[in-house]
Amino acid sequence: MNPGIILALIFAALLAALPAAAQTAAQNYPAKSVRIIVPYAAGGNTDITARAVATRLGEVFGQQVIVDNRPGGATNIGSELAAKAAPDGYTIFMGGASNAVNMSLYARPPYDTLRDFAPISLCVKGANVLSTHPSLPARNLRQLIALAKASPGRLNFASSGLGSSNQMAGELLKVMANINIVHVPYKGNAPALTDTVAGHVEMIFSGVPALVPHIKSGRLRAIGIGSLKRFSALPEVPTFDESGLKGYEATTWFGLMAPIKTPKEVVARLNGEVDKILKSADIQTRFINDGLEPIGGSQADFDKFIRAEIAKYAKLIKAAGITPQ
Repeated sequence: MNPGIILALIFAALLAALPAAAQTAAQNYPAKSVRIIVPYAAGGNTDITARAVATRLGEVFGQQVIVDNRPGGATNIGSELAAKAAPDGYTIFMGGASNAVNMSLYARPPYDTLRDFAPISLCVKGANVLSTHPSLPARNLRQLIALAKASPGRLNFASSGLGSSNQMAGELLKVMANINIVHVPYKGNAPALTDTVAGHVEMIFSGVPALVPHIKSGRLRAIGIGSLKRFSALPEVPTFDESGLKGYEATTWFGLMAPIKTPKEVVARLNGEVDKILKSADIQTRFINDGLEPIGGSQADFDKFIRAEIAKYAKLIKAAGITPQ
């Protein structure tokens, strides 16, 4: 037989075997521990979500699922590390709104959210809450806006970092209320919260879970929540919309992603397992009690959502007059 024909037949046989090999690899996955990179310090809302999902994934897989906190660089440090990790399914990433924001906030970000990541699952959505130290005399949104207008540039607000949804919630407030308040970025929600409770900064925008105990104890005063309806975890906190800032909406979200060349079968399996976890009664109750809405769904749904978020924040950054860094 002609050597060329033999080589062609061998090549065709190898191609035919690839889907079966990939399927077997997915069925055997994971054969060792899995790492979830979180681009924030431990104790924040992203970390809380990642650890809840990691615990349940570990039970399903029979392997350790470890949360690896890599804060700093406005989430760019952890995000770049995840984007450049080996695409084998053993390093995945708990991304969030900052991965949409940074596509417009930076002129040359060290990664591209759409190009470098494969969406796995949109885990939860939440809302940003504006809370103040009790020493601040404003007790509601109208009073806070009046105070800010009386002293432009004096009031400051903490966030989990440059490019976070927390910062964007503050920028949206500045644009819609026409006020000048100063952003103070931290390397995660936990240190931002610590400084606000201590009174080193006057206000903080944060997701609900980390704020609830401080609001309940009176260490912080909740001014408004960025959802269009009140949250069951904080039913007494009014929305910005009902407080007079019509149409104000500042949400947050966290979702799992994988390096872009991770085998599709592995990503699909992760999507399926995470979706089951998010639909389980105990996880639903836990997240809802924390002020988070479990989402799940398909990879295509998450991809569509991320693209919409990138477009939304590009528009806000332009309206806020923020020059890309």
